[in-house]
Amino acid sequence: MKKGADFLIKQTDSKEVFTLEDLSEEQQMMAEAARDFVDREMWPVKERFEQKDYALVERLLRQAGEMGFLGIAIPEQYGGLGMDFVTAMLVCDRISGATGSFATAYGAHTGIGIMPVYLYGTEEQKQTYLPKLTTGEWIGAYCLTEPGAGSDANNGKTKAVLQPDGEHYLINGQKMWISNAGFAQSFVVFAKIEENGKTDDKLTAFLLTYDPENPNGIVLGEEEHKLGIRASSTRQVFFNNTKVHKSQMLGKREEGLKIALNVLNIGRAKLAAGIMDSTRRVFNESVRYANERVQFGRPIASFGAIKEKIARMAAKIYAAESAIYREAKDTDDKIRELKAQGLPAEEAERKAFEDYAIEASIIKVYVSEMAQEVSDEGIQIYGGMGFSEDTPMESFWRDARITRIYEGTNEINRLVTVSMLMRKALKGQIDLLTPAKAVAKELTGIPSFDKPDTSDPLAGAEAMVEKLKKLFFMAAGTAVQKLGDKLVHNEQIVMNAADLMIEIYLSESALLAVRKKKLLNPERDLSIEEDLVNLHVFYSVEKARVKAAEMVRNLATGDELRIMELGIKRFTKYDAAPDVIALRERIADYFNREGRYNLNGY
Repeated sequence: MKKGADFLIKQTDSKEVFTLEDLSEEQQMMAEAARDFVDREMWPVKERFEQKDYALVERLLRQAGEMGFLGIAIPEQYGGLGMDFVTAMLVCDRISGATGSFATAYGAHTGIGIMPVYLYGTEEQKQTYLPKLTTGEWIGAYCLTEPGAGSDANNGKTKAVLQPDGEHYLINGQKMWISNAGFAQSFVVFAKIEENGKTDDKLTAFLLTYDPENPNGIVLGEEEHKLGIRASSTRQVFFNNTKVHKSQMLGKREEGLKIALNVLNIGRAKLAAGIMDSTRRVFNESVRYANERVQFGRPIASFGAIKEKIARMAAKIYAAESAIYREAKDTDDKIRELKAQGLPAEEAERKAFEDYAIEASIIKVYVSEMAQEVSDEGIQIYGGMGFSEDTPMESFWRDARITRIYEGTNEINRLVTVSMLMRKALKGQIDLLTPAKAVAKELTGIPSFDKPDTSDPLAGAEAMVEKLKKLFFMAAGTAVQKLGDKLVHNEQIVMNAADLMIEIYLSESALLAVRKKKLLNPERDLSIEEDLVNLHVFYSVEKARVKAAEMVRNLATGDELRIMELGIKRFTKYDAAPDVIALRERIADYFNREGRYNLNGY
């Protein structure tokens, strides 16, 4: 039985991963419909998003509901299409193509707006809310963040005071940075219940509806004026004696933080998908411009400095795609497995999203940082023109910046990734001790002189991914041994450990994607994708070398440090290092000929 975080301790069979080339005909139709929607309804009016046209975003959200895009994975009895998580991620991916403003509104609605109701609502709540939310009649918002409680969500001050009738609560408090607040009719609100003068320690979730004609004490602040995602509605929401019946409680009392965190696991995965198509389009525009822009008598695409950028951008996009759809398929497999054991659909999904929370955080962090880097390089390739509002680069760059903050900052996600792994280990859900002991024994033993198969263009990359896993267990295992319970307070060590996990997962995902394609068609020429994998693994190894060195130099001294530094050298040493400059030349030449990103069935 495969579990979340197994990628660290087990070799994944390439047959088990999912690539965009594995899409069914129905999934391909959904992807094309979403892309056509973007090309038809958004690109022709892109400047209106930058001019803060909130009404346009609201209209498009409701139109997306009419087309079925808001309820992809919601069962048909509640107005949805009843499709799997891969398809939901696919539509998030394709619908992100034109602007972060709509992608944010869409992601907030279909993720943290709808999923709490579906996964934790009573049957009556689901029958009341979901048909309206999936069709776009209602728009959903999620009220968690407060001025004094951002990442520390359970520290919120909003209260729900039980009234003498024992049937109602009065909610008072303030929420901020609430996406879709300006046009939402459904709010998931988190508050601490106060009863008989005593306040609960943990949050409880409530389902509220909002009608401007009868606001029930709900007051919306003015629209926030933001660096990017300018047309996504972002407001403060104030609750002044807002009356709610006890039947509006979502889930159980004091279960709010659990609901919030598990729904954020879904939101993080969908956020990663919801950046992809805009990033591909930035890449395509960069390649197009680089081939049209002539300097010193030739297109700038022919210069090595530009080729390096194009190759690095492509390698990161390829790895991101591979990881996103690997995580989505693994989540779907876990849902099916749990259903087969007799669990109800909602419970199976809750457990599956929780099980793959580590991978969701990993792809959220990597893809958000990748999107920022790609859009930044897009500006650089455009040069001075890239800084102008007349080109799409600067708006993509601005929109990408928020993705490293919302759905949990990337710093919080890095910390959460390692803490969740430790929690799984303590619960016996994953065996980290055995591989850690094996690596410790290997460090004092004679190195293996086995050489990878030079006839296999991915053998070197595969060997390095396995070495990176050993590097993780050496560095992280030492951290656990030395710091114990204090590890959580040494955030720099934890974040470095998280970076090692991220590089392992992304590089392995890209490697497995190519392995699967070769397995299905051994005669197929996959040389460009093999080059992308080899380039990405090289970047991962170089980053891992630095992160591990920082960790061990903080944790060890003397002979122990010397042994661990030799371990770093051993676990980051290629038997046959790739010619990285030649890799980048081949990759860039390929995309300059093609004129666009055209891999993974895109």
